[in-house]
Amino acid sequence: MSIRMRRWVLGIGGIGLASLLVAAFVRLPRFGGDRHPYGDRATGEALGRRTANVVSSVNFDLRAFDTLGEQSILFAAVLGTVVLLRQTRDEDRVPPGSVAVDRWVRRYALVALPMVLVVGLYVVAHGQLSPGGGFQGGVIVATAVHLLYVGVDYRALERIRPVALYEVGDAVGEAAFLLVGVAALIGGSAFLANTLLPYGTFNTLSSGGIVPLLNLAVGIEVACAVVVLVSRFLDQAVEITDAPSHAGETGTA
Repeated sequence: MSIRMRRWVLGIGGIGLASLLVAAFVRLPRFGGDRHPYGDRATGEALGRRTANVVSSVNFDLRAFDTLGEQSILFAAVLGTVVLLRQTRDEDRVPPGSVAVDRWVRRYALVALPMVLVVGLYVVAHGQLSPGGGFQGGVIVATAVHLLYVGVDYRALERIRPVALYEVGDAVGEAAFLLVGVAALIGGSAFLANTLLPYGTFNTLSSGGIVPLLNLAVGIEVACAVVVLVSRFLDQAVEITDAPSHAGETGTA
């Protein structure tokens, strides 16, 4: 594609985006008012579908399709990182050495690891009830896994971090979100419509219809994605090095 054609594509796209933004801004409520129609409607919908956390109701019910896009961006970013940072032919993998860790750092990390892991799982499981959810809880879970690297060494992290399984988990979390949406279609409703499960009792773990399922899918995908992402950068920093050059080995003495 020529530079001129690229400029035309960019210009047309920019004009289209600007038109959509202007059309949206014209319909916005007045600034500074004491009542916000979107907030009132979102709160009403959340209560009607037994979701105590209005933010989770917006993310995983009212605008679940947008959340699928956000999750897919992370999935694509991790996929691109895996492809770009893979070991190439001119690189070697060397076993990492042991690193001396201060005993207080070690103790803190080993004590904090199970606590952080439980907090992360709690945040994921209670996303439809309290602040947090799959995105936040997934990052916390991934952080807990890497506390072993901080407190012990890289080899200890590798023993509990089979990257291949986390790559599968990343794909499973992404696919689970899509399958919930497809199941709604099969049931005769719209894609990702909250009609697949009963809404349950307000302020309980089983409330919210499909909100807990989508929240769990995002938690799995985010946790596994962050682990895979960090693992690729750690591989580059710790294990993968340039292969030794053999060009001068055949020269004359």
